[in-house]
Amino acid sequence: MKPPLRVLLVGAAGRMGKTIVDLAKDDPKIDIVAQCDLSDAIEPAMKRSDVVIDFSHPDAIEEICRATLQHRRPLVIGTTGHSGEQRNAIEKAAKAVPIVFASNFSVGVNALFALTHSAAEILGRDFNAEIIETHHQMKKDAPSGTAKTLAGVLSKARNMVDQIPIQSIREGDVVGEHTVIFAGPGERLELSHKVSSREIFGRGALRAAQWVIGKPPRLYSMQDVLGL
Repeated sequence: MKPPLRVLLVGAAGRMGKTIVDLAKDDPKIDIVAQCDLSDAIEPAMKRSDVVIDFSHPDAIEEICRATLQHRRPLVIGTTGHSGEQRNAIEKAAKAVPIVFASNFSVGVNALFALTHSAAEILGRDFNAEIIETHHQMKKDAPSGTAKTLAGVLSKARNMVDQIPIQSIREGDVVGEHTVIFAGPGERLELSHKVSSREIFGRGALRAAQWVIGKPPRLYSMQDVLGL
C-alpha cells in the first residue's frame, strides 16, 4: 500500500486550515505531519514533508517560498491578496519547484471560469460584463481573489485591458458567492456559483497537493489540476 502523502500545513489555525485538518483525519491517503502559523518556524517542519499547503497570510509567502526552494518541496497556495512583489516571489520560486496557485479550489468555480470565458467570446462586446461577489464579513481582501480571476478571464477572452466592474459585498457568514452578469440589448445572462461549505475548498487543495507531486517546475492553476 502506498504511504500517505506527508503534508505541511501553513495557516493551520485559520478557517481553511482547520477545515483541511478535519478532512485529512478521514483520508488515509493524507497525513498532516506538521502545522504552522505565522509565528512558527517553517523550515524544521519542511524537512519531513512531501508537499506544503499554504492558507495563511500574504506576508508569509516569501519565507514559505524560500523554504520550499531550499528543500525542493512542491507548494500549493490558497492564500489570496498578494502584492505585486509577493506575486513575483511566487513566480520566481515556480521556476525551480512546482507550485499550484489558485484563487479558488472549488471544482464548480473552475467550471465557472471556463463558462465565463466561453460566454464572453460568444456574446462579444455588445454585452457589458460585471462581477458581483459576496463573502463573510471577516474576509480581509476585496475584491476576492476569485473575482479578480474572473475579471482576468473576461479581459483575456475579449482581448481587452479595460477594467471589469466588480461589486464586493461583505456580510454575515457567507462562505462565497460569485455572479458574472452579461447585459446586452434586450437581454441579460447571469452565471452564478454559491458555496455552502468550506469543505469543497479543502478537498480541492488536498487534491492539488496529491496532483502536484512529481510535476516539473512551473506555476500551475487549479484548472491544470482538473484538466480543464
